[in-house]
Amino acid sequence: MRFGRGLVFSVSLAVLLLAGPPPVAAADDGSGDDTAAMGAALDVMTFNLRYAGTRPPNAWAERRPVVLELLRRRAPDLVGTQEGLYRQLIDIDEGLPEYEWIGLGRDGGSHGEFMAVFYRRDRLVPLEYDHFWLSDTPEAIGSRSWGNRFSRMATWVRFRDRQSGCELYALNTHLDHETPAARTKSAQLLVDRVSGFEPGIPVVLLGDFNAATTGPEAADQVYATLTAEGAFVDTWNEAGQGEPAFGTFHDFGGTGNAAGGARIDWILTRGAFVTRSAGIDTFARDGQYPSDHFPVTARVETPRCR
Repeated sequence: MRFGRGLVFSVSLAVLLLAGPPPVAAADDGSGDDTAAMGAALDVMTFNLRYAGTRPPNAWAERRPVVLELLRRRAPDLVGTQEGLYRQLIDIDEGLPEYEWIGLGRDGGSHGEFMAVFYRRDRLVPLEYDHFWLSDTPEAIGSRSWGNRFSRMATWVRFRDRQSGCELYALNTHLDHETPAARTKSAQLLVDRVSGFEPGIPVVLLGDFNAATTGPEAADQVYATLTAEGAFVDTWNEAGQGEPAFGTFHDFGGTGNAAGGARIDWILTRGAFVTRSAGIDTFARDGQYPSDHFPVTARVETPRCR
């Protein structure tokens, strides 16, 4: 478990962006300052990092500087990452000293992939955090129940926003890539767990859901479950976006490789958040993409609390 700038490993377990000028694939230009009527704008990102085992030309050594450049350019307030291994997260932490992060490996301690939550220290203050596993025994580290080969988990953090004075929850997850039943049950568990959060505090849910939002690939009901009445709102739709011409998974091939693919990485909100913009960031440097997924971004606001 990472908390502050030291390391703590614990059995008891616990994402948004300030947009900059990099190229995006849809409306998320980071321009404009419409904070007068509501609280300060808070920009959010969900970003599947791709684990470090990938071979050249997309090994972590080649991708790490591109990941850091992407994050520096966008200067996010809060980011939920998926698939990152411990050494990858340490590399990001060392390259971006303005951030802290919270997370735990899905196999316990520093082992396995993390659902890490990075946040700007000058913007957000963590008040509490925890983790749970997407299974019938959510408190059991590494547990799995629904036919999935790999354990899946979620990390949440309750923050206070230094600018608006408001509190918010950030919840970050990664659903199974093989088993529709596991994804559907995981979606319902996420809804159930969020219902136990402090009432009245808005929630942002970030993740790689490995499920489409429309069409036959949405048949596993993940999107329908998470966006049912009283659950979450899709920031992409709230920003007035149509479905993009390419998916968020591109396998290091860019938009051409992802043409006609599904939007499987989402930012959903619950409560008083208002979405101002949303987008897919297609940044690459000299043909090198930071990951096999495009990061997804949203700018949100809540009413000012002071």
